[in-house]
Amino acid sequence: MTFSDDDQQPSIDPLVIQRLNGIVSQLRDAVSSLDDVMFDVLREASRKREGRPVIDKTLSQARRAIDKAVHLLDLD
Repeated sequence: MTFSDDDQQPSIDPLVIQRLNGIVSQLRDAVSSLDDVMFDVLREASRKREGRPVIDKTLSQARRAIDKAVHLLDLD
């Protein structure tokens, strides 16, 4: 492992960065898909004049977890 001169952080192999960028892209796609599902669930509950569906809380938690992973892995 080598260190860069400017910040004393270990440098990361460009291939690793490329792979991480691919994972970040997939995670962002997953967030988009979750958003679509969440809107569908909420739209259906609204149509039926029901309260917040139980699954909405779970989907929101999953979305926040993925957002956190994106933040941690996004090296750009």
